[in-house]
Amino acid sequence: MQRTIISVLLVMPALFAQEAVAPARSDLTLDQKEEFLKKAKLQRAKGAKKGVTGTTRATLSNGEIVHDASIQSIDEEQHKYETAKGVEYNFRDCYKFNIAAYKLGRMIGLDNMIPPSVERSYDGKKSAWTWWIEDVQMDEVERMAKKIQAPDKDRWSRQYLIMKVFDQLIANTDRNATNILYDKDWHLWMIDHTRAFRMSHKLLDEKALERCDRMFLEKLKALDGNRVKKELGPYLRGLEIQGIMARRDLIVQHFEKVPEKLYDYLASADHP
Repeated sequence: MQRTIISVLLVMPALFAQEAVAPARSDLTLDQKEEFLKKAKLQRAKGAKKGVTGTTRATLSNGEIVHDASIQSIDEEQHKYETAKGVEYNFRDCYKFNIAAYKLGRMIGLDNMIPPSVERSYDGKKSAWTWWIEDVQMDEVERMAKKIQAPDKDRWSRQYLIMKVFDQLIANTDRNATNILYDKDWHLWMIDHTRAFRMSHKLLDEKALERCDRMFLEKLKALDGNRVKKELGPYLRGLEIQGIMARRDLIVQHFEKVPEKLYDYLASADHP
């Protein structure tokens, strides 16, 4: 009898620990994830290990689901900003761009490459609360350091090329290897877009447009300026939205001018 009681006491802490970090259900829709991010109660928070934009990792619960979120409150701008690549004028580093990137991604079929992000206050500041990617096995830093190849090279290549096109679309000046993540299924996730959405009507680097599958290009062509303004208006300024549409036109022109860069990709049922 005494041995049984001791066994139960030893098991109970492990059960409670498991409940405290229980993963969110995998069947949640993007809208349900957004609702969770907006309303779930904050359980605890701590600084994230990586990143330079003051990211906080928070654990949330709505009574049924426990899941983490990345919180960024940064909102800075400078007329002239020194970067490793040179001087950038009209520099802006803003949490709102995470939300804009997610919403724009949904409009062009990147639902499962950019995690849901919503606006919500944290510590008295409006912030972006972004869904913490489940089952991350590594980032691009580790993949390159260990020279690891994805098991499905075609799918990995397509996602990587889409990311490069998307970064030109949003004029992302800070895509680095730490904000490219891979989950256990080798699905690529793009995070941290606080230094994107420049006002320029030019591409950051046309050479980055290496290849593009036709399906994704068609979605870019179908991108409607009025809808972009309606969806992203709360998070972007008018000139930033104009920049998106101008760069979209340049991307479409680029690939239509060089059709050999287009290809057909046969996607599986649950991956782009």
